[in-house]
Amino acid sequence: MPRPRKRRRCMTEENPEAQSETEGLTSAPVSIGEEDSSSSSTCSSSFPSSFSSSSSSSAVTSGTSGEGLAASREPVPSHSTPGACSSSTVMTSSPCNQLSAVSESEESSGSSEALPCDNSLPKGELDVKVDELVKYLLFKYLMKEPVTKAEMLSNVIKDYQDHFPVIFREASECMQLVFGIDMKEVEPGGHTYSLVIALELTYDGMMTNAQGIPKTGLLIMILGIIFMEGNCISEAMIWDVLNNIGLYAGDEHFMYGEPRKLITDDFVQEGYLEYRQVPDSDPPSYEFVWGPRAHAETTKMKILRFLTNINGSDPTQYPVLYEEALREEEERA
Repeated sequence: MPRPRKRRRCMTEENPEAQSETEGLTSAPVSIGEEDSSSSSTCSSSFPSSFSSSSSSSAVTSGTSGEGLAASREPVPSHSTPGACSSSTVMTSSPCNQLSAVSESEESSGSSEALPCDNSLPKGELDVKVDELVKYLLFKYLMKEPVTKAEMLSNVIKDYQDHFPVIFREASECMQLVFGIDMKEVEPGGHTYSLVIALELTYDGMMTNAQGIPKTGLLIMILGIIFMEGNCISEAMIWDVLNNIGLYAGDEHFMYGEPRKLITDDFVQEGYLEYRQVPDSDPPSYEFVWGPRAHAETTKMKILRFLTNINGSDPTQYPVLYEEALREEEERA
């Protein structure tokens, strides 16, 4: 794909319209891996309902107050369980118990698409069934097996079959947001689904022996932030965003291991990110751009559609980003 060869420094977008669009894709973040003291769950995780760093604040902003994470914030110890955990440990955790709260908030703001059973099932019971289904879907993904509606009903949903549509919807959203895994119906109306890596990427961050869990959700988040910040973002800004969702350099995370290694070593070695020193910076500072494998496997338009699908909007509502993505599509044609 044709792309500029000239190296550029990471700079905050000066275009007010572009800045406004970036903020439009921003909402209150949900922590990843914070332990809930009121629950027996050992690890609770969910990505924000939309991904963005604000050009004006160089951080993810709050969906209501508009305040950004201060750039000078000192890292604090992670709340995640110390040490990397195996896939079997993750299967006993509750990965998405906050996702339904985001969905309920969006639906109460005026959505007419809420399913009838949403209001009849207590939130606590809904969260439990969503968590159980997510664990089951992760197991199916690890086993490289498709999943059928009948299997989900008999093995997970059981006495909650009347509520299957909302449980399935929220579990599917969690798989996409947190793990970067899409559920694709094999045949229309056949109720058999394959679990595939989102955005046609070919890497899920797992070891070859299938230990751990998919890490594509974090990769997609970073690619999206880079795109929205003018195709280049400073390392400091990346960590502002990641700190705001519970990931800290040097702190072991139950899902991602040590985040700095995953991002600056693994994602870079796999070709999805480029990590380079900012020219003439003293002391040296570093920046991230998309790597060649990201350009080869996905597009800005796919990233934009992914982000707008998360917050229930449309790519055309962000004309600056949409036009840039459209130009790239035309260049690749």
